[in-house]
Amino acid sequence: MVLSLESWRKGYHISDNTLRLIFKTVNNATNRSMKQFQVKNINSGAIFTVNEGESILTAALRQGVMLPYSCKNGTCGSCKGKLESGEVHYPFHPPLALSREEIGDGSALLCQAEPIENLVIRVREIEAVRDIHVRKMPARVIEKTLLTTDVMRIKMKLPSAQRLQFLAGQYLEILTQDGKRRAFSIASAPQSEDVIELHIRHVEGGGYTGWVFDELKERDILRIEAPLGTFFIRNDRAERPMILMGGGTGIAPLKSMIEDLLALNDKRPLHLFWGVRNHAELYMQQQVQQWAHDHDHIQYTTALLEPGKEDQAGDFTGFVHEAVLQKYPELSGFDIYMSGPPAMVDAGRAAFLENGAEKRRIFFDSFEFGLDVPVRVLAKPH
Repeated sequence: MVLSLESWRKGYHISDNTLRLIFKTVNNATNRSMKQFQVKNINSGAIFTVNEGESILTAALRQGVMLPYSCKNGTCGSCKGKLESGEVHYPFHPPLALSREEIGDGSALLCQAEPIENLVIRVREIEAVRDIHVRKMPARVIEKTLLTTDVMRIKMKLPSAQRLQFLAGQYLEILTQDGKRRAFSIASAPQSEDVIELHIRHVEGGGYTGWVFDELKERDILRIEAPLGTFFIRNDRAERPMILMGGGTGIAPLKSMIEDLLALNDKRPLHLFWGVRNHAELYMQQQVQQWAHDHDHIQYTTALLEPGKEDQAGDFTGFVHEAVLQKYPELSGFDIYMSGPPAMVDAGRAAFLENGAEKRRIFFDSFEFGLDVPVRVLAKPH
């Protein structure tokens, strides 16, 4: 909204000279370009830009430079790095996890430190899952939403002093009171580090998923261990187009991957294939269609295994890996990511290798069921 001199005069009874001074000051502040500082990490050679008033960690993550962190409030020390040249300041107070001796030796907590000049730093960058610490922590359920008759979306909020750093595609385990573990892919992107989203499908005979649907309530506290798994986007061959193939709730980690790529402005060609039994199970249809509509580098294909008469026509009828092969009969140039039921992953992997896919460029997360799920359920297609 733009206010004229006349409106200010009437509203605030200010003299013309005072008003002109106010407007001049505001215009000068608006037109003044924001200072920026260049930061180079000599451990990796990465160079990124930090805006005035922005922490080094925030700027690095915004530009796809994966520095380690945990709490983001200066208490844990996970983001500690060494200043080789240049100076920083802490806008509020020196962080708790940094002693006077460490500050004197040139150490800095990058989640709090803001540059006052160009910097050269030395800090470990996250290049693979081995670089991320697996932790146990509580999480409070803040949302429980039924997406279809047998898929529930759960959102959990972490304690204010904790953040979960993970690679898009990884999963977590919920630690139950009877000592068991239940694994679920993280559906939210790494940028949403204090709220974790899961898509949980009700499995007939599965005691835990039945408990989630029938007894778990908002505000309940769950205990989780995360992040886990080696399913994540590889960046060593960023020129290669990607095929993402999910079956059922296997869309969850692929959602995380796509949202992360979009947040990082990564525009490598991407074709998402989603296989379900019928149209009603496409519980994210509108959101995925919106991705494809808004971004030229994203394509989307559905595969319906058992379409009913009442279903809308899908892009393909049959198994989802068959839909991939119909579109791409020669796969040597693609990176392929698969997540979903073991039968889907196994069939897809065998078929793709026969059609030229490189074994080392196929990445997958096979959704195994808990030991309490009856064999008769495991035999069904999922």
